[in-house]
Amino acid sequence: MSELRIDSYKFVPRSMWPMFKAFPQQAETVKPAGPTVLLPRAKVALLTSQGLYLKHSQPSFDIERERRDPLWGDPTFRIIARGTTQDEIDAAHLHINPDDVLTDFNICLPFRAFTELEKRGEIGALATNNYSFMGYQGQSADEWRDRYGPELAHRLHDDQVNLLILAPS
Repeated sequence: MSELRIDSYKFVPRSMWPMFKAFPQQAETVKPAGPTVLLPRAKVALLTSQGLYLKHSQPSFDIERERRDPLWGDPTFRIIARGTTQDEIDAAHLHINPDDVLTDFNICLPFRAFTELEKRGEIGALATNNYSFMGYQGQSADEWRDRYGPELAHRLHDDQVNLLILAPS
């Protein structure tokens, strides 16, 4: 199988390239893997970078620290169960206007669409646990890579998720 070079700047405004190029992380060459489970049998989890959280049972993402230190971003994530309703959702992200998401969070965490795919047999199942993080990581990217990314990977493995789809904000 051939190698795939990830273009980290493809969807980033050109004016932000110098800031991102100053980060210590370097682009990696990735060897694409073929599917291990066909979609009609796959358990699919969704991940958004919108900074969604359950307003009555989870803490907000730490935007106060980010206001004090604009190069830092909260590296933690929140679990959003597939049965979550709109009135349970809030958003904390300084780089995105949350108005549309607070009207319908399915634009960034498309539960309705994937539930429909599940009903039609096009995927095996939408996972019970889905995830949200604050997409801007800034200088906290190492903590995401070293702690929270591996923790998320273990949760996905334990939940027998076959496919994780990032629905960026």
